[in-house]
Amino acid sequence: MLDVHRLRVFRSVVASGSVQAAAANLGYTPSAISQHLTALQRETGLTLLARAGRGLRPTAAGHALAAEADRVLARLGEAESLIADLRAGRTGVLSIAYFASVGAAWMPHVVRRITNGLPGVRLDLEMLEHIPVDREERADVQVVVGPAGFDPGPGYTAHHLLDDPYVAALPAGHRFADQEEVDLAALADERWVDNDFARGWCRAILIEACTAAGFSPAFRVEAHDFPTALAFVGAGIGLTVLPALGAVKLPDGVTRVRVVRPTPIRSIYAVVADAVERTPAVRIVLLALREAASGIS
Repeated sequence: MLDVHRLRVFRSVVASGSVQAAAANLGYTPSAISQHLTALQRETGLTLLARAGRGLRPTAAGHALAAEADRVLARLGEAESLIADLRAGRTGVLSIAYFASVGAAWMPHVVRRITNGLPGVRLDLEMLEHIPVDREERADVQVVVGPAGFDPGPGYTAHHLLDDPYVAALPAGHRFADQEEVDLAALADERWVDNDFARGWCRAILIEACTAAGFSPAFRVEAHDFPTALAFVGAGIGLTVLPALGAVKLPDGVTRVRVVRPTPIRSIYAVVADAVERTPAVRIVLLALREAASGIS
């Protein structure tokens, strides 16, 4: 294997025309320069330089190696610049996973902060309702719903972002539509529209609250997502109870009322891989997520 440092020394001698000039340019002694040249010629088995008066000139083999050294050193310089950019977080790829209701509400702000602050970073975004069991499939940052004190497991840290209370979405003209709040138990005999096909933490939190209120909701329609469930409410098919973040934009003819006694609450976390937590890109993402959760845009 060729020694890159010796290639640099050789290239300096070719460019300057003498050992003394190369030594002055590189800050070495002439003896050290001569030793590097001798070692390089021994490694290659070629005569690379010949005497020319008081200086040196490259042989045909020396000219060819000097040209190749230029290309090698240029590529090495590019690699060193890339490493510096990666260390500083100015480039690279960052994967972010999130669930549906934070997609439209938070992610535009997060992406804008990253693209403005670190335009060289490429974002790999994925909508995902669960944390993959296989750690190789996990994103660098994933926004998830979890219970209080949620633990994502070794190698990951959960950062609490928001406690999101549930609200009842009601059709216009409903008997509770003009109220500021409604007891959860008062909704027991209503026609319910489910809104969580995945039946993950969001649904489990709601069912647990209903059980605490003394009933089990009778879902007449099962929708796959919040917008579809809200559309069914707007059509007068029934009501749906969902996190407030999922009810930010309501269709015409639908109103939201706070649910109390008890109030179902989901906790939202950013799960970050410990290996990337200190990188500039992840620090910006966490800051942007906290801003979005606080309503800062």
